[in-house]
Amino acid sequence: MTETQTADAPAATAQPLNTVVPYLQIDGAVKAARFYERAFAAEIAAMHPADDKGRTMHVHLHLNGGSLMLSDFYPEHGHAAKPPAGFTIALMVDDADAWFDRAVKAGAAVGMPVQNMFWGDRYGSVRDPFGVEWAFNQANKA
Repeated sequence: MTETQTADAPAATAQPLNTVVPYLQIDGAVKAARFYERAFAAEIAAMHPADDKGRTMHVHLHLNGGSLMLSDFYPEHGHAAKPPAGFTIALMVDDADAWFDRAVKAGAAVGMPVQNMFWGDRYGSVRDPFGVEWAFNQANKA
């Protein structure tokens, strides 16, 4: 176990699974990672331990075949707290209803119930307790 590991946290570094990696700054990155485990079946691939203020500088998740990274806000390093805005994380899934239901059961707020859309796919969205909007898109297999 290295300095950046704890008994319940994976190593602090892991290789990304995709070439475009969303990196979210969230108030409570470790809590968000734990929520994403429950809501989206994410797995923590790497995590730095929390500092004396309860913040972590880096969490790397594997989620739906890709990577997602998180950190807390660090205003003293130019990363002031601000709410998420102007983006949606879209997950391409095989069963939009199951992903949506699991997220809502874990505590996400309903944005748009899953429904058949004009472009032929099933689509729905939720907002997590940290303010991030997530969409589930199930491609029409016809």
